Amino acid sequence: MPPSVPSLPRRVARILRTSLFAQVACALVLGVVVGKLWPDVATDLQPLGDGFTRLIKTIISPLVFCVVVVGIAKAGDLKAFGRIGLKALIWFEVASTLALVIGLLAANIVQPGSGMNVDPSTLDTSAVDAKTGGGSLPSTTEFVVNALPTSFIGAFAENSLLQVLVLACLVGAALLHLGHTRVPKVLPAIEQAQEIIFAIVGFVMRLAPIAVFGAMAVLIGNYGLGVIETYGKLIILCYAAAALFVTLLAVALRVVTGLSLWKFLRYIREEMLLALGTASTESVMPRVMQKLRNAGARDDAVGLVLPTGYSFNLDGASLYLSIGTLFIAQAVGVDLSLGQQITVILVLMLTSKGMAGIPGSAFLALSAAASSLGAIPAGAVALLLGVDRIMDSMRVVTNLLGNCVAVFAVSRWEGALDLERAKRVLDGEAVAAADEEPDDSAKPDPSAEPGGSAESEGSVRPEGSGPTESPASPEGSESPGTAAGIPVVVSAGLTKETAPEAG
Repeated sequence: MPPSVPSLPRRVARILRTSLFAQVACALVLGVVVGKLWPDVATDLQPLGDGFTRLIKTIISPLVFCVVVVGIAKAGDLKAFGRIGLKALIWFEVASTLALVIGLLAANIVQPGSGMNVDPSTLDTSAVDAKTGGGSLPSTTEFVVNALPTSFIGAFAENSLLQVLVLACLVGAALLHLGHTRVPKVLPAIEQAQEIIFAIVGFVMRLAPIAVFGAMAVLIGNYGLGVIETYGKLIILCYAAAALFVTLLAVALRVVTGLSLWKFLRYIREEMLLALGTASTESVMPRVMQKLRNAGARDDAVGLVLPTGYSFNLDGASLYLSIGTLFIAQAVGVDLSLGQQITVILVLMLTSKGMAGIPGSAFLALSAAASSLGAIPAGAVALLLGVDRIMDSMRVVTNLLGNCVAVFAVSRWEGALDLERAKRVLDGEAVAAADEEPDDSAKPDPSAEPGGSAESEGSVRPEGSGPTESPASPEGSESPGTAAGIPVVVSAGLTKETAPEAG
């Protein structure tokens, strides 16, 4: 007798119950509807998105610390770690400069601000001060000095990723220097703490649909959809320039590693949708780190390149800043010469590196660029107040993909990428690796053949069982692209990738 096929409502209910992607997508649509129909109610939902972001931020610093320390200690080569950092900085500078140049070229060709004839004296600059909180971007010297911690605990309390990275490098180097015989319990303790943090990530991610619903409702409730009509030309230009840059990223990834960016985008579609809904790449950093490690990138490369990219490789922000600067100049009737536009690139190359974590940083960087030229009134940046939030989606997608491509490219450059594993994972194949957590509902034997109880891609898996790690990893958990003796760490909350789904 053939097995009965579940009815459509039952299949839909199962997808909504098991797929994080479906849950977030529904929350996104529902947030837009609520924001459009009941804008007064929607603006009161801000705590939903803010609360989720705060929970994620509490995890980021200890997670980065643990991953970097374990990566250095397991790799056993501090020089290799230094090479990864240097290569990452080179990649970041080339990518962000390319984004700035693309933005300037696009704005010169399309000229989104031409014909507006705005009088800067009529603009309300107090709104910009409220947006930035009266702050300012750090100088290059201040940026470097601020990256050095003044307190071990303070770096974590202030959630300063660069300071945490510095501490992690020092601790990892100290563990290598002392050796496992003199401090035998420190590294296992850090590894166990890492597993606890990954379990917490799994718990917090269950709240992602609620956060997306609240964030989207607030966005539509505050700004509505009319702003798209007013700034349509600028919005279309920014998103088109971002699409061009992402296409170049795809080409670069294919040339350097042979991997497909579109398959990777499908692989992280849950995280991408969550980042779009919350307008924050920080909200998905822990999960993206898990997935990059699962896709064959070595721990030390993921732990250094991805967090550093959050400060040094803001490709989407670079595109927006260069286009925004020329938009403002065109709107107020200022024709910038080639030399002045080169000055814009140089100024934004510096100011964009200190933007992360500063309120209204885009407006501060735009103000700095306007002031350096002396031809654009600084108050003219208020023209972008109404459209800035709409640009978050473009910035989030471009920033996140740019940093993920950097992880793969630098890992491949340094020989820290298991390329065969990466191809299998991005193709949606179930891989026999120690970093995929067991399914609690089936409780399979760890030595059993994998894939028998795999759920569909994007499903939410129970995190309560707790991951396990064995020094004798099963065959396939270590690959030619990884350093010998590096066990793959189990990641609680990581979804198992099987056959790709549509959409």
